[in-house]
Amino acid sequence: MKIYTKTGDLGETGLIGGKRVPKHHPRIKACGDLDELNSALGWTLGTIKSEDKTMALISPLERIQNCLFELGAVVASEKEKEEIYLEGAVSDLEKDMDEMTESLEILKNFILPGGSEIAARLFFSRAVCRRAERSLCEIREQSPSLKSAVIYLNRLSDYLFTAARWANKVLKEPEVIWKGVK
Repeated sequence: MKIYTKTGDLGETGLIGGKRVPKHHPRIKACGDLDELNSALGWTLGTIKSEDKTMALISPLERIQNCLFELGAVVASEKEKEEIYLEGAVSDLEKDMDEMTESLEILKNFILPGGSEIAARLFFSRAVCRRAERSLCEIREQSPSLKSAVIYLNRLSDYLFTAARWANKVLKEPEVIWKGVK
């Protein structure tokens, strides 16, 4: 089977269910942002797998990737589905954050993205997550079933920030403190 169909050559794509929409449709934009977030997490995982000290992040990030893939399928569907329930996934993120936070210093300053390569990729993933969240907020007005998805992405951005800080801590990389413009 060929991977290319040529059906998108004129700037349209299909939703799950067959409806054709322009590639700039807000639902397609949200799918693209979720896909980019999932790719950024895969890119991060590629680095984590070579660093023993951060391997505790592998299972949660793989769980997150699977959740994002399923969320993308819901967003790509032309039929309004029942509310997608992500409360358990939100609770998992909160539990993981609480565990990582126990070993972190209390934030006294704003910090900038950076430090170790793994942390930098997690910070980058967080920025992509925030964009995906904004995209979902845009379509949620017409798709109330995405309420918990917006909550999930909001919590996920917090998780990725915490994971980046945790990675720097276990890799003994100092956080990059914002010093402001002088």
